[in-house]
Amino acid sequence: MSENPIYVARNSAIAARALAGEMMVMNSADSTFFTLNEVATVIFQAADGRTPLREIVRDRVCKQFEVDLAEAEADAEQLVSELSQHGILITSNQPLPSETSR
Repeated sequence: MSENPIYVARNSAIAARALAGEMMVMNSADSTFFTLNEVATVIFQAADGRTPLREIVRDRVCKQFEVDLAEAEADAEQLVSELSQHGILITSNQPLPSETSR
């Protein structure tokens, strides 16, 4: 994971619903639809804009799913990058204001 912290927030303009441990997420601006697996759902739900991604991965993903920290961090960065490209998540190198996320 990069040395600088990455803060992640859910975009308030998206629609999301949990179903059977997975999250269904849609960006209404471009009708992009994602089904997030259990790990991605944990990251999505924890994306409050104030908690660094590294902390989310270490404290939630690694503990809940017993995965290697380095591998989990790399996978999380890839997931966050993809979802931010589609406007599902918002990223920053500093904490985001609470009105950015839900």
